[in-house]
Amino acid sequence: MPQFDLIIRGGTIVDGTGAERFTGDVAIKDGLIAQVGTITGDASEEIDARGKIVTPGFVDIHTHYDGQATWDQEMAPSSWHGVTTVVMGNCGVGFAPAMPDRHEWLISLMEGVEDIPGTALAEGITWDWETFPEYLDALEKLPRTVDIGTHVPHGAVRAYVLGEREQPGAVPTADDIEQMGAIVEEGIAAGALGFSTSRTVLHKSVDGELVPGTTATKEELLAIGRALGRGKQAGGHAVFEMASDLKRDWNEFDWMGQLSRENGVPVTFAALQSIAKELPLDEQIATMRAENDNGANIVAQIALRGNGIIMAWQGTVHPFRFRPSWQAIAELPWEEQKAKLLDPAFKSQLLSEPNDFSEAPQDILPIVAVISMGWAMQYEMDPDFDYEPTESESVQARALATGVDPQDYAYDMLCREDASGFIYLPILNYADRNLDFLHPLQNADDTVNSLSDGGAHCGTICDAASPTFMLQHWVRDRKRGDRISLESAIKRQCHDTARLYGLEDRGIIAPGYLADLNVIDMDALKLGKPWLAFDLPAGGKRLLQKADGYVATIKNGVITFRDGKWTGATPGGLIRGPQRAALAEAAE
Repeated sequence: MPQFDLIIRGGTIVDGTGAERFTGDVAIKDGLIAQVGTITGDASEEIDARGKIVTPGFVDIHTHYDGQATWDQEMAPSSWHGVTTVVMGNCGVGFAPAMPDRHEWLISLMEGVEDIPGTALAEGITWDWETFPEYLDALEKLPRTVDIGTHVPHGAVRAYVLGEREQPGAVPTADDIEQMGAIVEEGIAAGALGFSTSRTVLHKSVDGELVPGTTATKEELLAIGRALGRGKQAGGHAVFEMASDLKRDWNEFDWMGQLSRENGVPVTFAALQSIAKELPLDEQIATMRAENDNGANIVAQIALRGNGIIMAWQGTVHPFRFRPSWQAIAELPWEEQKAKLLDPAFKSQLLSEPNDFSEAPQDILPIVAVISMGWAMQYEMDPDFDYEPTESESVQARALATGVDPQDYAYDMLCREDASGFIYLPILNYADRNLDFLHPLQNADDTVNSLSDGGAHCGTICDAASPTFMLQHWVRDRKRGDRISLESAIKRQCHDTARLYGLEDRGIIAPGYLADLNVIDMDALKLGKPWLAFDLPAGGKRLLQKADGYVATIKNGVITFRDGKWTGATPGGLIRGPQRAALAEAAE
């Protein structure tokens, strides 16, 4: 019998600790890394990794696969980009606990907040659970290409406890809050990795209602924090995750610091340049650090590129959505829409019309205006598109250079390739038209690379490709400023994200750790062109993006992807609570 199950030979090993890369072999046995260095034994299979890098599998801590994970084994698109572990249930939305009469309400909340087609969720989810532990049991039944962990989501908890009383501005009673705490504590005991909430006006249900956490009181949040503390003391892992507008009069960092200090749990939040946040990003980070200097453990989740929208005729959003001519065809089948859009007479009529914002969400009109008329902030997605575009690459600049009106230019862009063109609009994280401000945060131990939103925003973004973007742009290709080292990039996407969520058995290439690995051809690594697929249940759409350069992705010692194609293997499963490496357990 061969000594090992798999040996990766001669690769450049970037081990996830931040240490300098080195050339060597990795031997795998029974789902674990057995040896690293020069391997003399044999294996049932070998991978020639000469000239390639070998990294731990990527750990993505901010995804929304809560529904998809109940039916989908491939877990795309995250699994296409070297991700072997995802954490979902972020931003306070999810599907457990769930009273039978609240299923549609939870779907409408997820659809509104995360732009996941409600029809797909309604058809795909089986709802063979009510409580949060029962939801974990249901997730555990399905093997998949990646491991999944999850939060207990605030929206589902409040809906379960308050029932029909759950309305925007609803104030729970002391008994309600006690019940919420019990549900959260039960979830942590069953294996949840934390709790999540959302406090931003950008997050609303399909019906336009604010998500439940937006108006939650400090007392409610601190009570949930105490439940997390009890869960941690009982042996669980308990992260408090949040998206927030960080309004000054809310004093969010005060209670975040108090919650962390009193209960010994990390609090992590989405840190962004955003017109919805009153605190500039620099002030967010400075205020966080002041709390941490006082004994808190608050961690900022940062995105690696502008967070925004990829606009297309078939997407959820495009610049002409509020023109009367578009509204007249908005509900037609795509082929009929396309015939109209490619008709010069229709184009002429539509471009002659003013926008009608009467039906637009009035509290985000500045964003609606940027989508509809912000040509200087919109960019043409060329075949070799750089996600750090210059002002000269904007729709406005290119239109003026060719003597064309910007709206005319944008219309024609969307009509290219049989009306499948895309326009990139970075609404967040691109105020200065560059990503320089993110570079110092890449070297900070109180930030983690995150906010991919894998599985969400199906009609507008595909930031699940973030790990690939990190390597292609920040490590190899960035032209407009400083890059980051390969060793640091891998550590941040593997070791750092895993440790925040108590997953100490992965993210490092060393004996005793999970054999979750990537073999990557850095020279060939390249993001592909996005496309709209209609492959969710009920024909639901989602924006997808693949990449070249992934020679192999390995989960628990099993090759799940070869040259970017799924092998059909499903060695992944559900994570319950904190994890430790086999070597550490053996030492005890």
